[in-house]
Amino acid sequence: AGGPTEGLQTVAEAPAWYHPGRSGTLKLGNKPLCHFGELHPGVLAGLDVKGPMAAFELFLESIPLPKPRPSKARPALAAQPLLPLERDFAFVVDQGVAAEAVLRAAKGADKTLIAGVSVFDLYEGGHVGEGRKSIAIAVTLQPTDHTPTDAEIEAVSAKIVQAVVKATGGALRG
Repeated sequence: AGGPTEGLQTVAEAPAWYHPGRSGTLKLGNKPLCHFGELHPGVLAGLDVKGPMAAFELFLESIPLPKPRPSKARPALAAQPLLPLERDFAFVVDQGVAAEAVLRAAKGADKTLIAGVSVFDLYEGGHVGEGRKSIAIAVTLQPTDHTPTDAEIEAVSAKIVQAVVKATGGALRG
């Protein structure tokens, strides 16, 4: 719908007609943009529906309009002279920790060098312990003025691990 995506937050709360624990709300600041998830079993019984059913509500009026762009020609592409690097990390965290918390902590570890962070794996099973899960992330580093040395990459990696551990109480998966 053209709205900003950078500040979106997913929270585990939704109106009573959704199943608790199987629904959520997408917010921008304190403003809900949509509710989503499985419908509550009581609602399904009232509708005489068997089995689970998912639904969502989208509040288009709550999505901020895109900022008007000047009618000038686009500036020339500012291509980066150095190639990006990608490093993968896996963290073991409590079951209740949202992947979003891991992403935010990792991205905030070094705002000048970290260009992007994404989740590529979620594992829940016996190998990580009861009530725990493993969240694996890919961190893209985009150097701007020189090729980072191994020591600089290790220092940024240590900052990422420290930030995620501090924010989530988890640990780097060994």
